[in-house]
Amino acid sequence: MRGTLRRAALGVVGTMALTAGLGGLALGRAQQQAGGGVGDGGRADALAMRQVAHNDLGAGSRGKGGEGFSELAAPGGRRILYMANESGPTCFNVLDVTRAEAPRLLSRVDIPGRNTRCNSLDASGNLLVVANQVEKDGQKPAGVQIYDISDREHPRQVGFFDTSGRFSRGVHYVWLADGRFMHISTGMPDFQPRRKDKDDQIYVTVDLQDPAHPREVGRWWMPGTKVGDSARTPKPNRLDQGCRLHNVEVLPSRPDRAYLGYIDCGIVVLDISDKAHPRVVSRLDDSPPEPGFTHTVMPLDGGRTLAVTHEAVEDVCADFPKLITMFDARDPARLRRMASAPLPANTADLCERGGRFGAHNIHENYPDELAFRSERLIIGSFFNGGVRVYDVTNRSRPREVGFYVPPAPRGSSIGSIQFNDVYVDDRGVLFAGDRFSGGLYVMRSDAVDRVLRARR
Repeated sequence: MRGTLRRAALGVVGTMALTAGLGGLALGRAQQQAGGGVGDGGRADALAMRQVAHNDLGAGSRGKGGEGFSELAAPGGRRILYMANESGPTCFNVLDVTRAEAPRLLSRVDIPGRNTRCNSLDASGNLLVVANQVEKDGQKPAGVQIYDISDREHPRQVGFFDTSGRFSRGVHYVWLADGRFMHISTGMPDFQPRRKDKDDQIYVTVDLQDPAHPREVGRWWMPGTKVGDSARTPKPNRLDQGCRLHNVEVLPSRPDRAYLGYIDCGIVVLDISDKAHPRVVSRLDDSPPEPGFTHTVMPLDGGRTLAVTHEAVEDVCADFPKLITMFDARDPARLRRMASAPLPANTADLCERGGRFGAHNIHENYPDELAFRSERLIIGSFFNGGVRVYDVTNRSRPREVGFYVPPAPRGSSIGSIQFNDVYVDDRGVLFAGDRFSGGLYVMRSDAVDRVLRARR
């Protein structure tokens, strides 16, 4: 099995190298010269990146980094980072990252129920929202915890948006960019999916003007996924991860657009100028050629370009290849695939290293007050492929300009790092979390530093 995967990976890498030309081959040589890796004396594998700090958050079950970071300013010039955990016993962590080289854990909040996890969070103004997702539909608590963080170090819960019910596993993802409207991927008590646990997460907008009494203002789902829909059920992919919402982005610069990663149903862009009645602007099921699980859709160039990630959800590359792909969206009715970010030269080795390898989250140009934003660089987490940085100045020819792959965390049962998410602040500090036990890693990137120097 592993030999087959290795041959398949090498075949794809070879094809992409020929397509990319000499620039891609030169990058491959640079990667090989970086050396190191889990299987090489426990050294890191790096190109134009370096680790500056590490906090294991207590390691073991306490060190399971999730898919949510947000960094906000605190009195005295301090910086507070909120970090979600992939699963319990911790719900989320509160850290002082004023000194990037010495991140300090201030406190942690535990999960609200033994069947609940808090994999996603976001913050804006004085509000922090935290996803609550349960193992099985019908369990509680399922929804979103709403915290007042006017005292940055001491979050105080002031509300809860309840999405529990017989058909719902609760909230998987939260987005809060303007301090008022929360955009979530969730089940709902009155939404009965045609396929249980496959098509049960839909897009819901929630008004937080009164945080103690959050109010749904609109929803949208893929036609054909709800019992009673007149449309046909979408055709399942070979691996069939479902037709449901994963991520949604709504940026203050374009508050009338929602960008949805709809897992095996691909890319969706909605007009939400009327939040009660979202309307499809663009829709493309991009699998095939992609193998499915569209995760994140990030707009660039005012929405004329889309950077799209497809999450690796299987170990040893069983769903290979999972890539970051660029789409031309100038004609919303005809999204056109332009290029994908190049695979590492050692892809075959990564496929066999242990755990997952492939694209997952990217730094999403968050509107947070302290977040790094760039139209030139895309920074992504790749599980055992570490954190990788791409220059997409030429949208049709992304170039890898840096990566950092630390050795496996101490006591890892997987045998490799498994970076779940990455966040970059306005100082150029990169934060990433290991999915199983390694906690928080802090890095710098030469490419990010160059962009920041050019702005001064």
